Amino acid sequence: MAVHNELGTEGEKLAVTHLIKHGYEVLETNYYFQKAEVDIIAKKENILVAVEVKTRTSAAFGNPEEFVSSKKIKLLVKAIDYYIEENDLDVEVRFDIIAILRNKETFTITHLKDAFYHF
Repeated sequence: MAVHNELGTEGEKLAVTHLIKHGYEVLETNYYFQKAEVDIIAKKENILVAVEVKTRTSAAFGNPEEFVSSKKIKLLVKAIDYYIEENDLDVEVRFDIIAILRNKETFTITHLKDAFYHF
């Protein structure tokens, strides 16, 4: 596995741990629908949370959350719409980003709630 893929996988594991620690129930990881992948689908109370995880080793070129493109947002919305329909859910939906910066052996985790809205 390429080093950047290993970093991404490690970041997603840290994000899952972070969510569980903060009272979220993790329903899915790496959920695919057509060309879209949702890193984590979680639930807290009656809110379904789609989480995009971005992990970087440096903020030299921008913070991790700045790398979520408008195309990615459209794909996430499409995937979550399908997930809700497929599971016949009646929930509020929120889109979060968990940004992780690794500095040698330490990690800084930033959880951005309501990072973007869908229309």
